[in-house]
Amino acid sequence: MPRILITRAIAIDSEELEERFTRAAGPGGQHVNTTDSAVQLRFDVGASPNLPERVKLRLAELAGHRMTQGGVLVIRADGARSQEMNRRDARERLVALIREATIVPKARRATKPTRASQTRRVDAKARRGAIKSGRGRVNLD
Repeated sequence: MPRILITRAIAIDSEELEERFTRAAGPGGQHVNTTDSAVQLRFDVGASPNLPERVKLRLAELAGHRMTQGGVLVIRADGARSQEMNRRDARERLVALIREATIVPKARRATKPTRASQTRRVDAKARRGAIKSGRGRVNLD
């Protein structure tokens, strides 16, 4: 049972991945019409015993439309003419996405603008308004 190393602490079993092969569009001429070179990699995130719960939640957030209602992550790779290259590409993209999910985003601390920065902003708006008001019709009175 080969394992796919994600980080030093996290690895997933290759049995957790399901691959389906279909015909790909794009370059390849007549060859593309006869071979199943596109890969659809499916990974059931919710059922994976090797991912911590926080990584699963973050992964679902990062995956967006690639995650199904049932919690299955679907990655499609059809950029290469070779099935093996597409398989490798799909797996690399899965690993990269899971690695990104392991990084905890830094919490934003709310801050207020300084009084000086508020004054600079208002002064800049007043200057810009004066410049624009000078562009109107000339009043000869």
